[in-house]
Amino acid sequence: MHQYTESATVTVSVPGPTLGVVGGGQLGRMLAEAASPLGVDVVVLDPTPDCPAATVADQIVGAFDDPDAMAELAARADVLTFEIELADPDLLDELAAEEEIEVHPSPDALRTIEDKLIQKDTFGEAGIPIPPFHRVDDADDLRAALDEFGSVMLKARTGGYDGRGNVPVTDPDDAEAAIEEVGGPAMAEAFVDFERELSVIGVRGDDEIRTFPVGENVHEAEILRETIVPARTTDDVLDEADRVAREVLSHLPGRGVFGIELFETSEGEVLVNEVAPRPHNSGHWTIEGALSSQFEQHVRAVLGWPLGATDRRAPTVMANILGTVDEPRAAHLGGLDDLLSESGVSLHWYGKEQVRPLRKMGHLTAVGDTDLDVLLSRARDLRDGLHFE
Repeated sequence: MHQYTESATVTVSVPGPTLGVVGGGQLGRMLAEAASPLGVDVVVLDPTPDCPAATVADQIVGAFDDPDAMAELAARADVLTFEIELADPDLLDELAAEEEIEVHPSPDALRTIEDKLIQKDTFGEAGIPIPPFHRVDDADDLRAALDEFGSVMLKARTGGYDGRGNVPVTDPDDAEAAIEEVGGPAMAEAFVDFERELSVIGVRGDDEIRTFPVGENVHEAEILRETIVPARTTDDVLDEADRVAREVLSHLPGRGVFGIELFETSEGEVLVNEVAPRPHNSGHWTIEGALSSQFEQHVRAVLGWPLGATDRRAPTVMANILGTVDEPRAAHLGGLDDLLSESGVSLHWYGKEQVRPLRKMGHLTAVGDTDLDVLLSRARDLRDGLHFE
């Protein structure tokens, strides 16, 4: 492979190059689904045999930090990307040099983002608005943060997702237990009195930045439940969210899609919460709700191809389908008749063989020129009518 060369004046033809993806979960699956119509083949590396992406892409079974498996991925691809922050940036840099293969987004962007403390330091030094935070190496550091901020969210610096690695702390007497629960280096972030949570899916191309319309996110137990587009806020806040997102993108090297989570404070400020160097759960609405999806945009961007339009087609609500079970078991989803009979509603099943409590198993989107509250209620009713048999 590696016959593919990229430049600002790249000439696109099909069949296209092969894209290698570190990670074969639902994001890898949807990347492959978006790549296929573009004539782009996808090969994924994932440690789980028959991972979700394996039905639509070739799979190499191997650990994300396995040099031999990563070298095989690079040998079979023309460009590398990743759909999970567990990708090793040092190994990606080595492959880029040894195999002469491009990696996007840049491993440097992954280094910045994978450690929440480095991420916050980088954005703070750049003047990007962020909540106050404090480095935490031990219980004394956490108590100092509590003394400064009153109450905090203690976050593991690496590896946390869907609320894992996050511990709210208000009492200094709980410092030791909280440190133990997080289980490693951490940072303490002051609680933000926010009006709503927002997100922007941004795309960095060769010489341009594009953003999708601002979404409003509804979380419960720190897991995303719904994304509503357009966000139900003022035009001034929408403009500021887009401005802040573009500022974030300008400080992250390499091409690709970035998910930028934001807080809208009760005073109307917009603060950066966290950034993901990949397609993001809050951007799944774009598959049906925008002129091009975040996944198509990521494929285009990492290959150096022209970007697509990011305009919204119509008001859209995305609702996650989570595991509503008490213990793990084989995944069989029922109650789909009403959902599939509803005009403007689409189902995305991730193909995971086992359902676990609150595991993301799929999502649905509801698109229509109607009141957003009505659309949200419809999506919730249809999602809540599903059950695992």
